[in-house]
Amino acid sequence: MTKRLVTIESIVNTEGEKVIAHTLHTIISSLPYFKENPDHVLLEQTTNDDYERYNVLAFVKGTKTRSNRTVVLMGHMDTVGTDDFNRQQELATDPDAWMNALKGDDYLSDSVQEQLASGDWLFGRGVLDMKSGLASNLHLLSYYAEHPEELEGNLVLLSECDEEDSSHGVLSAADTLLRWQQEHGFHYAAAINSDFVAPQYDGDDHRYVYKGTIGKLLPSFLITGEETHVGSCFGGLDPNFIAAELTRQISYNPNLCDRAQGEMTVPPVSLKQMDLKPSYSVQTALSALVYYNFFTHSWSPQKVLEILKKEAETAFQNALQTFEERYRAYCDASGQPYQDIPWEPRVFLYEEMEHMLIEAHGQAFIDHMNAFKQDLMYDDTLDIRMFAARVAEEAWTWMEDKSPAIFLFYSTLYSPRVELKGESEDERRLLKALDESVEAVQPHYEHPITVRNFFPHISDMSFLAISDTEDEIKAVSANNPAWGTKHKVDYEKIRQLNIPVLNIGPYGMDGHKKMERMEMTYSFEILPNLTNKVIQKVLGKV
Repeated sequence: MTKRLVTIESIVNTEGEKVIAHTLHTIISSLPYFKENPDHVLLEQTTNDDYERYNVLAFVKGTKTRSNRTVVLMGHMDTVGTDDFNRQQELATDPDAWMNALKGDDYLSDSVQEQLASGDWLFGRGVLDMKSGLASNLHLLSYYAEHPEELEGNLVLLSECDEEDSSHGVLSAADTLLRWQQEHGFHYAAAINSDFVAPQYDGDDHRYVYKGTIGKLLPSFLITGEETHVGSCFGGLDPNFIAAELTRQISYNPNLCDRAQGEMTVPPVSLKQMDLKPSYSVQTALSALVYYNFFTHSWSPQKVLEILKKEAETAFQNALQTFEERYRAYCDASGQPYQDIPWEPRVFLYEEMEHMLIEAHGQAFIDHMNAFKQDLMYDDTLDIRMFAARVAEEAWTWMEDKSPAIFLFYSTLYSPRVELKGESEDERRLLKALDESVEAVQPHYEHPITVRNFFPHISDMSFLAISDTEDEIKAVSANNPAWGTKHKVDYEKIRQLNIPVLNIGPYGMDGHKKMERMEMTYSFEILPNLTNKVIQKVLGKV
């Protein structure tokens, strides 16, 4: 099944996503259970999406004991692209042909060559991320479709699209899950994602299972300076200079790692840094943009804004201090007179700027910005991040004080953190089921299976539960310039679902890389058995 799924090139935001969804729907619909219960399987188009693509959802109602307790098995169908395979791109989705080609490659590392020769590793795009996990879920669904008498409660399969980009799949599926909750009385006791797991460092032989998941934000900074001719460079303030200091302050800074339950996130890192000059000139830039990946375990979006506003104030102050020191040194060396610099650090949240502008200009500003955003929606060259930046830049033009400043906002989807603390009965049962299941399976596998608290990568688990309060989540909508036009997420719908989540996924290495590979013993034997034990314990009687 894994090989069959891999042969379908289902790269995100391409026609392949449609093909794999229709294929999965056909596979599931052909099972006798679903022929008898055709309304138990759906091929459903995503909503509010620029692409035509589909989710596949199905459920089996157990007959062993009638119960409303329900477990959701979830996994995404899409993959990243195959451009990294270069001239061997046509082999990326043919595992057997790809592995045969690799056998003659003398440039492979010793460990990759050993794994290739072992017969226990499968190579190819999507084998690890995450079509082997999807195959495990299909196997379990198929088994219980054939043996509903062995199932207490209900089992739901969610196979979603667009995980690798904007999560339109799982966000659309939330509506279906809520509808089934009403129509069938499902009580969603747990969700088990099957995204891949990997070593965390060289020589790490643990196979990890994760409770909950990391949160992900994209804090963005619009930096405005004061233009000047390069021949009089100290007569203005280059926003790139401030941006460079901001990146020095934020990127790789361990003080910005979020710690919870004995674990910590990796620090933020810059994902884009650029000025916004449209073309070359010998005038310094008026504005610059920089944004950072930011992971969270316990910090809310509101807390992250508070932290980063202080970091931006520090960076601005440091940049001005360095500017002044260099300007003085230049004047001393050249004999030119020194003049005091006129700028002070100014840092605003987007909502603070917007509030000031509404107070100053009233309805005229509101009407202008609404019209501007609607017109900007027709610009297909702008992704959501640049859309948000353009809106923030346009709002800045209404500022009466045009002296240099930093404006902090969010510019893309917030993937909420999910922290399982055992605070609800469902969480306690799930955590107990996981511990008991790992203990039962461990003797059948040579490497340690280790439970951790936060899945360390962005995943669709973020959209089945939420740990932030309503007030904390408002910081996302209030500080995203694209909110309500290019971007909007109903986080309260996620709160209604509020399903405790685990990740039990296939094991391998180099996801999203050319040497993507998956260990078959763990992924095809341990993974489905471990997942099945958790299902049985969550659905069974206490």
